[in-house]
Amino acid sequence: MSNLLAFGMPGAPEWIFILVIVLLFFGAAKLPELAKGLGLAIKEFKKASKEVSDELDGKKDDKPSGDRKNNGGDPPSKG
Repeated sequence: MSNLLAFGMPGAPEWIFILVIVLLFFGAAKLPELAKGLGLAIKEFKKASKEVSDELDGKKDDKPSGDRKNNGGDPPSKG
């Protein structure tokens, strides 16, 4: 079990190393643009996941009662 914890979340030195590598690859001028794109992607993902969650919750509330829908044809028979 302790072997699994060895590969947990990166600490401060790892994050600093990752930031330095990103700076070397993209340069300081591109970082704001990359951060903006990442922020928009996260925002869109959260919006989509909320829509899916709301749609699933709505379908749970709108369970069919077993009756067929009347699609504008003949009125349902009573008997």
